[in-house]
Amino acid sequence: MMENEKKGRRGGKREGAGRPRSDSKLYTFRAPGRMAMFIDAQDCKTEFIKGCIAKEMGALDAGIGKMGEVYPVSGVTDLRLPFFDVGIVAGFPIPLDNDERSQDIELLKMLCPNPEASYLIRVEGNSMIDAGIYSGDIIIVDKSNRDPSPSEVAVCELNGDYTLKHFVKRGDEGWLVPANPDYPELKVTEDDDFSVWGTVTYIIHKPRG
Repeated sequence: MMENEKKGRRGGKREGAGRPRSDSKLYTFRAPGRMAMFIDAQDCKTEFIKGCIAKEMGALDAGIGKMGEVYPVSGVTDLRLPFFDVGIVAGFPIPLDNDERSQDIELLKMLCPNPEASYLIRVEGNSMIDAGIYSGDIIIVDKSNRDPSPSEVAVCELNGDYTLKHFVKRGDEGWLVPANPDYPELKVTEDDDFSVWGTVTYIIHKPRG
């Protein structure tokens, strides 16, 4: 067999070869003296550290759960739907019964550009109805965006409680502003424990009559 024929039969990536892809990451950090001694005393340092982080994540989920049901987007099964890229107006009908006109889209990828940092939360309460968010609606929250504009809706933590509001700065003051005149504005002071948990990217609800 000639040399070039041998080369022609070799090379190329074999299906299933190599290590499977993983979303895990490697972290390194320095611990101060007393903390380092405590970690060194553990039989399995890796499992101990992961257990501490998991405990904190559980406490965080329990806190945000006061707003309603919470689901990480990363745990939701992908969904593909036919998408018709045509302009629809409230005028003459446009035929949409031809599948050749459609293309499949990944719905979660379209709604959640950052799925690893996104959560689905079922809202309880009507303080944001003028922003189109009603009790029972599902909101998609992107935790990677913690600097919302005044027009965006944010999930905020104030002294251990979570709330859905506009966050508005007026001079040196911060205010949590509802989108319902029946609810009061809340001033955020220097003495408050306050943070923006994430920003609402999409709202899911049924059409209302």
